Amino acid sequence: MAKKVAIIVTNEFEDIELTSPKEALENAGFETEIIGDTAKHELVGKHGEKVTVDVSISDAKPENYDALLIPGGFSPDHLRGDEEGRYGTFTKYFTQNDVPTFAICHGPLLLVDTDDLNGRTITGVLNVRKDLANAGAQVVDESVVVDNNIVTSRTPDDLDDFNREIVNQLND
Repeated sequence: MAKKVAIIVTNEFEDIELTSPKEALENAGFETEIIGDTAKHELVGKHGEKVTVDVSISDAKPENYDALLIPGGFSPDHLRGDEEGRYGTFTKYFTQNDVPTFAICHGPLLLVDTDDLNGRTITGVLNVRKDLANAGAQVVDESVVVDNNIVTSRTPDDLDDFNREIVNQLND
């Protein structure tokens, strides 16, 4: 049975940071599911890419997934604003249980809410690095960083490295 990757996202995601890793994972034989507020609801990226939510966050069970992908753009900040904290709780399952967790650009913002970054080495786009450092992470400026189960990258320019490492994590 193929490993399944949860992709948590809402409107204004960075299009290529969702589509490129999703394609790399699927091409490597993994299954992906888009998780958002409402199943069957269409989401629109910053540049017009459209995706449909497969599973609502209310129905998604983190233990049913082998990995988590958090694309960047404005989506992670919107997800952090979820009044019920559902996305932070969902994400925390992965970081607490050493399940592969992949975040690019602004995606690591959602990792801040897990309170599990203390002592971890992380990267992200320049304007989230202070948040990551304040959460206790050792922040570096590299195209991709692998710290145990967490893989992070900075920008769309890093997608080749990011995609390679997320596939490697699931093949181990």
